[in-house]
Amino acid sequence: MQLGQSGFLEHVIKPGERFPDFMLPSAEGHLLSLSEFLVRGPVIVSFFRGEWCPFCRLMLTALTEALPQISAAGATLLALTPETGGLALKMKTYHGAPFEIVADVDCGIGLAAGVVFRIPPKYRALLGPDFPARYGNSGWYLPIPATFILDHDGCIAWRFADVDYTHRPEPADIIRAVTTMNGKA
Repeated sequence: MQLGQSGFLEHVIKPGERFPDFMLPSAEGHLLSLSEFLVRGPVIVSFFRGEWCPFCRLMLTALTEALPQISAAGATLLALTPETGGLALKMKTYHGAPFEIVADVDCGIGLAAGVVFRIPPKYRALLGPDFPARYGNSGWYLPIPATFILDHDGCIAWRFADVDYTHRPEPADIIRAVTTMNGKA
């Protein structure tokens, strides 16, 4: 797949734009609204492909380790995954993630943010026959690695997006951006 050559990133929402509000189920099955977190301060929204992805697992571990610094900088961290059927809870439990992992049902928020692509038929066999069951639909959509820092109004203050699934933002860069945004540098 040549997402990098397709101009895909041009369609990802940009700093200064409003992030789509949502009400989605947490890993534990409670409905969570983005707006309820924004009243507390900046929110970091990070998209993950799923618990099967080794790069996603590494990033979740890194964010779990960085959470004390993220919290000290005044931000709340939310991880979004399109996986359903208890897989978000499995991911949260396995990593001991002390932050919310939210099921982006049918990739609705990822699609609205422009970070989701459809897997071409010739690559689907690589992801296995259980892919539609993991995601609760047969759309064959996945998010790219993307992280957004939102201000209290839900506007994007900082963004990382990359079509290469092996590239992720460094937690130190996220912390630096939140700290600078909050004037705590």
